[in-house]
Amino acid sequence: MSDNSALELAKRLIACPSITPATGPVFDEMEAMLKPLGFEVSRFIAGDRPEDEGLGGAVENLLAIRKGPEGSRHFAFAGHLDVVPPGEGWNSDPFVPEVKGDLLHGRGAVDMKGSIASFVSALHRLPSDLGTISLIITGDEEGPARFGTVALMDLMAERGITPDLCLVGEPTSVNRLGDMMKIGRRGSVNMWITVNGTQGHVAYPHLADNPITKLGKILSEIDAVRLDEGTDWFQPSNIEFTDLHVGNPAHNVIPAKAEGRLSIRFNDQHSGDSLSKLVHEIVERNGGELNPIISGEPFLTPPGELSGLIADAITEVTGVAPELSTTGGTSDARFLSKIVPVVEFGLCNATMHKLDEAVAVDDLDQLSKIYALVVERALG
Repeated sequence: MSDNSALELAKRLIACPSITPATGPVFDEMEAMLKPLGFEVSRFIAGDRPEDEGLGGAVENLLAIRKGPEGSRHFAFAGHLDVVPPGEGWNSDPFVPEVKGDLLHGRGAVDMKGSIASFVSALHRLPSDLGTISLIITGDEEGPARFGTVALMDLMAERGITPDLCLVGEPTSVNRLGDMMKIGRRGSVNMWITVNGTQGHVAYPHLADNPITKLGKILSEIDAVRLDEGTDWFQPSNIEFTDLHVGNPAHNVIPAKAEGRLSIRFNDQHSGDSLSKLVHEIVERNGGELNPIISGEPFLTPPGELSGLIADAITEVTGVAPELSTTGGTSDARFLSKIVPVVEFGLCNATMHKLDEAVAVDDLDQLSKIYALVVERALG
């Protein structure tokens, strides 16, 4: 196996612990991989101001670009080097990459150091003058994502850098490599509901004001809302209650406050702002207060050139015809979609965020071949 194989490059990245927010050694390794390929590499720390404390900073970001001939197209690959904490109970050290049988084990093997390694390996298969290629790599995707891809986009705007096409290497495959790619994602908004009442003895309810009763009415009214029936590309939006809290230790006391939390995953018939206003009206009318936090808006890249390029390459390498999907959680593609057509495609997601995360060694090689075909045809 050559030093430039996806397997060997993935081992180098996994061996650098990079629990979110990530800085330092893993970016050193990334830079060392790209500079010999002729990339101009820019690295910077974001979120390191005193007022950013507690918001997920400080994180490191990397923008690498290799310019092609004058007037050539620009293809971008985006991803993240930060990983979630490994947790207890691994059968091997999560940051010591180990091949067992046909699998490479290590935190980040799937999500998503394996796909980043596959893309860098793909670059070794391509001529250096094919066109402009960039890598948009953050250390702030698994956390709050406040100082990662958004900060990289600001840097790109300052430098007048706008890709023509962008591929995000998130693990999108389900049962086998190539069976699914993402052409969009639903948006996400989380909402905290607070209802204040008046504490009192349960035997004298007329002297108290029970916030639980009000909160129950609020939740019931919200639960009755049907947002939509879905679209051609999106499943129906859904509202899910995720927490209720009163914290009342006494059985004979009406509490002074009750709190609830809900999360809405929504399609492109809504926005985070429109849903916040809808729920706010219900909450306010029933005597509560609402604090919504929008973590992402929905996006859709309609089937076209980019999805066609990726689908054709997948089928050529694997024999699989991928499903075009918008399911699952959100990703940094929600940010990049504002400036460039973006599609997500990567490894099988069965073990991401799990103990003993692992990727098939053959999948890494096949993914590298797919990425090489996509870039070659996008820029050729």
